Amino acid sequence: MRRYLFPLLIGVLGSAILISLGLWQLKRLDWKEGLIAQIQQRIEARPVPLPQAVDPSMKYLPVLVSGQTTGQEINMLSGMRDAGGGYQVISAFVTDDGRRIMLDRGFVDQDHKHDPRPPVRLEVAGNLHWPDEKGSATPAPNLAENVWFARDVPAMAAQLGTEPVLVVAAELRGDTQGVQPIPVAVEGIPNNHLSYAVQWFLIAAVWAGMTVALIWRIRQRKF
Repeated sequence: MRRYLFPLLIGVLGSAILISLGLWQLKRLDWKEGLIAQIQQRIEARPVPLPQAVDPSMKYLPVLVSGQTTGQEINMLSGMRDAGGGYQVISAFVTDDGRRIMLDRGFVDQDHKHDPRPPVRLEVAGNLHWPDEKGSATPAPNLAENVWFARDVPAMAAQLGTEPVLVVAAELRGDTQGVQPIPVAVEGIPNNHLSYAVQWFLIAAVWAGMTVALIWRIRQRKF
């Protein structure tokens, strides 16, 4: 029995650790689903006028703003399933009370990137947003072509000369100038914990199978 003890111990401990990692991912799944549900409720809450003091803790807050675009805009490389590649149009926007903020108006396809979009009055229902899109591998914006690769609120605000405040339009009243709103949604929030849990459980099963196979081989040895 002694020759079985060490591989059996390694097999049991390894399987237990792997199963515990799978169970931890299931707990993370419950946490993430609860968080996503809270975000969805916040997105769908009744909109309020844009607060005077705005900070990232207000992410997803539904707001109402009205005013006029300035004609200044940033085009961020984007895409939609039904339209293919294109750009998200982020415009400088002057509210009726004189504040300069940014408005993510939505999507235009590649053929309409250079369409004229002069100043236009809009009434907007949308959400405050601070997208977490810029990573270490994100290219710097091509300012000569006005092409950006992530919505970096402070950098975009500096470029457009606005407050570091971004409202993502959900509904627009006025001339949209061919720009299709892309409302804030929870679909883009990653939630891979179930697949991670399945992977850990499968590895645990493989580990247990290898342990059984090793013990069987030890048993077949003749001394």
